[in-house]
Amino acid sequence: MQQTNRLKPFFENINFEREDNTMVVNFGPQHPSAHGQMRLILELQGEEIVKSRPHIGYLHRGMEKMGENMIYNEFLPTTDRMDYIAATSNNYGYALAVEKLLGIEAPRRAEIIRTMLIELNRIISHLFWLATHALDVGAMSVFLYAFREREFALDLIEDYCGARLTHSAVRIGGVPLDLPDNWCEDLEKYLDILAIEIPKYEGLLTDNRIWRMRLENVGVIDNETAKSWGCTGPILRATGQKWDLRKEMPYGIYPELDFDVPIATAGDSFARYQVHMQEMRESSKILRQLVPMYKASPSQLMANEPQYISATKEDIMTQNYALMQHFVLVTQGMRPPRGEVYVATESPKGELGFMIVSDGSPYAYKMKLRAPSFWHTSILEEVLVGHQLADVVTIIGNLNVVFGEIDR
Repeated sequence: MQQTNRLKPFFENINFEREDNTMVVNFGPQHPSAHGQMRLILELQGEEIVKSRPHIGYLHRGMEKMGENMIYNEFLPTTDRMDYIAATSNNYGYALAVEKLLGIEAPRRAEIIRTMLIELNRIISHLFWLATHALDVGAMSVFLYAFREREFALDLIEDYCGARLTHSAVRIGGVPLDLPDNWCEDLEKYLDILAIEIPKYEGLLTDNRIWRMRLENVGVIDNETAKSWGCTGPILRATGQKWDLRKEMPYGIYPELDFDVPIATAGDSFARYQVHMQEMRESSKILRQLVPMYKASPSQLMANEPQYISATKEDIMTQNYALMQHFVLVTQGMRPPRGEVYVATESPKGELGFMIVSDGSPYAYKMKLRAPSFWHTSILEEVLVGHQLADVVTIIGNLNVVFGEIDR
């Protein structure tokens, strides 16, 4: 009894109940759904999130500074490592920005091949998103089926450039290779298979009670919120905003193509799922239109600009001046005129922009990259609030962020 009295003042100073009753937890650093290292600091009221703060930078590689310390052609393969799920889209966006700086255009056949590759890459990216997102929510079968079709698409990419993940399939001024024999026929066979398989994915998911419970009214982003946070791509289009750079600010061969811009209106995770599924169908439609356009196009693959672009391999091997010019371009780099450009393209995740400032040297004086995943991670600060802890992985996976283009 005497010992109890001695301990009584100690226990009186302990506060067992807090008025707010919140708990701060670290979600990460790890990469569930995020394809890279992210840390979320979550403040919880029981299971409900009352505050969210994303922390990034664990994967930082200084991509923009690398672009300022490499000659223009040397930096192009590095862009593969940004959104490595859609490497060709990064190659293309960067090449287009440099071409605008140089004042040159790629030949028609090269532009058609580029568009084939980036639309095939869009399908690959969306299949990867569907597979991993479904797995995060607990749907194992869809993961296996979607990865199967993704592998077939990667076979086509590999047939063209020899790589499956980081493609480096585009060059400043055009493309390095023509399409292999029978590539277009293989592409059409693949599109026929995909047209059969996409409805099967939807059959497994769209009316699945668990899938709808986990996605409907979860991660709702209205149109004004999406625009204020700088969201683009499927996230913005799922809020009812019909905005696609291929239509609104057309580039390349897109003005000649007939395709629709899928939208949804609910703005939740299920709406974004619907937009992704329909976009795969629209990319298939684009690819089918490109096949006859390719067959009717002239054979030139690279722009004829000796000041900036190397001659063909045949000329380099047979003409002394072409060999010397190639040597200078490879070792010292091209020298674009002074100026500043910003070029934005519609990557699978949204607006991908490259801003380049040139001072006339072989290196960019300043390079800035506008990567969609950066903005889509920022909105987690707002969109997670009010949801349950179990919804966090669902929302991150549904927003489709890749940290290679965030921690740049």
